[in-house]
Amino acid sequence: MTPLTEWPLAARRALVGVFTDIDDTLTTEGAISADALAALAALKAGGLHRVAITGRPVGWSEPFASVWPVDAIVAENGAVALLPAPAGGLEKRYQQDAPTRARNFARMQAVLDRIEREIPGARRATDSAGRECDIAIDHSEFTQLDDAQIAAVVALMRDEGMHATVSSIHVNGWYGEHNKLEGARWIVRELWGRRLDDEMPRWAYVGDSTNDALMFEHFEHSIGVANVRRFEAALSHLPRYVTQQERGAGFAEAAAAVLRAR
Repeated sequence: MTPLTEWPLAARRALVGVFTDIDDTLTTEGAISADALAALAALKAGGLHRVAITGRPVGWSEPFASVWPVDAIVAENGAVALLPAPAGGLEKRYQQDAPTRARNFARMQAVLDRIEREIPGARRATDSAGRECDIAIDHSEFTQLDDAQIAAVVALMRDEGMHATVSSIHVNGWYGEHNKLEGARWIVRELWGRRLDDEMPRWAYVGDSTNDALMFEHFEHSIGVANVRRFEAALSHLPRYVTQQERGAGFAEAAAAVLRAR
């Protein structure tokens, strides 16, 4: 991981937008930090697109999608997007149709029950009531699981045919081919009618955890906030750059680096 100060000015100057994780990237101790919020506003003022992509549920994300200066929040690892509506309120868009979501939801609840029954200490995340397209097991937010317990949760989800990823706080599982990268591709098509893959060098991604590895792999301008080092040994792909500051302050540092080049 290269220090952020070595990110070439010309590359930063060409950017049209920034994707970002939320937990422990925009947030510090569970809440968005004032400097991260100001950084999003500064990116907006600078004419850049801003999209948050998170494993958090759509219900949890709704209050923030309506007040944060973002174009959208893509929740549940790419499954559903919340967009500020022109007339006020929020618009919700899904990658799966309603019958598919209903079938998958029933299957996922059975898996969630099995995890809690079979893996000692495993508990569903406290935000589970707001989830529509995935399930989550808490490993670091309010319940502490060790590496062996986390691995057991991941293995059980995959044994049930689910995709499974580990964020800084949760283990998420879902049915369907969406993920953070597909969610990014989808939202660029939905909002701007363009192909993200055609303009990947013009976007940056900021994240902090193992469920950001796919984004770190595909984004030329991938940035880890400093606390990404907690997961360095477990990441299949590292971010290209790393900030000096952690969490929300790290995001603000990344945003400032983008804006200095404009």
